[in-house]
Amino acid sequence: MSLKLTILGCHSATPRVNAHPTAQFLEIKNHQFLIDCGEGTQVQLRKYSIKFSKIKHIFISHLHGDHFFGLVGLISTFRLLNREADLHIYGPKGLKEIITLQLKLSNSWTQYPLLFHELTSNESELIFEDSNVEVHTIPLDHRVYTNGFLFKEKLGERKLNVNAIQQFNEIKICDYQNLKNGRDYTLQNGTVLKNKILTLNPDAPLSYAFCSDTSYFPEIVPTIKNASCLYHEATFLKDKEALATTTKHATAAQAASIAQQAQVKQLIIGHYSGRYKNIEDFKTEAQEIFENTFLAMEGKVFEIY
Repeated sequence: MSLKLTILGCHSATPRVNAHPTAQFLEIKNHQFLIDCGEGTQVQLRKYSIKFSKIKHIFISHLHGDHFFGLVGLISTFRLLNREADLHIYGPKGLKEIITLQLKLSNSWTQYPLLFHELTSNESELIFEDSNVEVHTIPLDHRVYTNGFLFKEKLGERKLNVNAIQQFNEIKICDYQNLKNGRDYTLQNGTVLKNKILTLNPDAPLSYAFCSDTSYFPEIVPTIKNASCLYHEATFLKDKEALATTTKHATAAQAASIAQQAQVKQLIIGHYSGRYKNIEDFKTEAQEIFENTFLAMEGKVFEIY
């Protein structure tokens, strides 16, 4: 199993020629999710050869423009491409009003079902679930109502222990799925073979925690504990910690501290302020606290196993 994350944009506030606002494309256990949709996201999707038709679920963290101004454009493009599949959008209350007003005044109603799931809770909640994946909100501390999102694989099927199975000629290929599902096997003589003898444990489920935008907020640690990968905003370096507090953003050192406390496997930082010319300084600062830190960069693909 693997989790694949493509960074479409990772800078804060105003977009620039080579600095796009927040958007990410996540592939996890046969699902494709778009996370945030800053201005120009659909251009970035084109640039990195991501098929629009793959996107069925979009998660918007909050209603600051650098995280959702690209949404109405993407919705409109889906319409021009004659989309028919449902599109589910998860985000703060008010997002539906914003988008539908734009569609109404431009007389551009979609011919496909546009389904909004508006969020209001200040507690972590399950907002999406099927047989493979579940998604929980991560309430954050920003200037407006904001959620991060925790994407988690569900525990998969057990693996066949081929060497053990080959010792019993009675066990046929048609029995394999029952074994994967955890069932015991009964031989013709009545002997019951426990499932654990014939199978191995499944791979540990992977998880991805997306946290942007937020101040330093240790309250999220229990929700993201042991995540396979954490993305945490790092708008400033610690020389601007006072400004980070005022604007309810985080520093690279603070992001690293959250990663350390949560004991995540790896940390990706982004949402860099345009005042900094060398983003390598963010990595240097974070790695003083949490060694396994990486920089988000447009077009960079992270694969987690």
